[in-house]
Amino acid sequence: MPAVTVDDIVSLDRIAPPVGEGPASVPRPVASVTTAPRGIEGEGFPVWRAFAGVSMAALDPFVHMDQMGEVEYAPGEAKGTPWHPHRGFETVTYMIDGTFRHRDSTGGGGLITDGDTQWMTAGAGILHIEAPPEALVVSGGLFHGIQLWVNLPGAQKWVPPRYQDIGRSRVALAASGDGGALVRVIAGDVAGIRGPGVTHTPMAMVHATLSPGAHLALPWEPSFNALVYVLAGRGRVGRERAPVNGGMLAVLGHGGYVAVEADDQQDGKSPALDVLVLGGAPIREPVFHAGPFVMNTRAEVLQAFEDYQSGRMGAIPADG
Repeated sequence: MPAVTVDDIVSLDRIAPPVGEGPASVPRPVASVTTAPRGIEGEGFPVWRAFAGVSMAALDPFVHMDQMGEVEYAPGEAKGTPWHPHRGFETVTYMIDGTFRHRDSTGGGGLITDGDTQWMTAGAGILHIEAPPEALVVSGGLFHGIQLWVNLPGAQKWVPPRYQDIGRSRVALAASGDGGALVRVIAGDVAGIRGPGVTHTPMAMVHATLSPGAHLALPWEPSFNALVYVLAGRGRVGRERAPVNGGMLAVLGHGGYVAVEADDQQDGKSPALDVLVLGGAPIREPVFHAGPFVMNTRAEVLQAFEDYQSGRMGAIPADG
């Protein structure tokens, strides 16, 4: 699971663990732990439904997240999604292994590969497609990534669509206080380290890799919720040190920081604990989610379907 790596982690700035007393020095407790079920997306690629079984109130401002793969495609097997619409939220595609090609009706797009992120604001409406490039289809290979849906407040659901290509070289890097974890900040401000992603909804997104026995104490904005999703490996999360492993999501309660630790012994599939840590400012508005649209009311979703069918969300490029 390469994503972004460094040759010498001790050369990075370290995230100091909280000291003293007070709310900031208290780790967040675990409110729930769930296990993602398996599903199929697009033209048939396997995903883990990371948020299945979790209430929208606990997830707010997030709506949906899939762990895509990890799968080793044989030649000719790699699949993607056909052209499809979105409105009312942002899609974040973070590639850990492999390559995906994104195109959309505004002209945005490009290759997303090991450690890259594409941040697409659907806003008022957009058409896009995500598919493996032809070379990957022919050769086969490893494919592993995350797609996250970030809700937009009602007042911002009609903003013009926007595309951000966040290359791996732009990701902000740091080490845990004990030097045993590599922390990649993709969006938000975490312990004074700012990620490159520009978000409409205040939030933070971090991918951390913890060596066996490593501890990570991640200062977290008190007004944000906090979610820890395990991509691979085994460890413990939260004030209670709840055991977690690959495919599990821990929803954390209120507290000063997010606590994650890797087990001393990892399984043969992963030499380390890999987690995605997410949090944002809850929007606290009604959510009506149907298919590719996330709006506040049923009427707005019906209007989105009508606008799509009438061609008012853009057009597929002539060479699409």
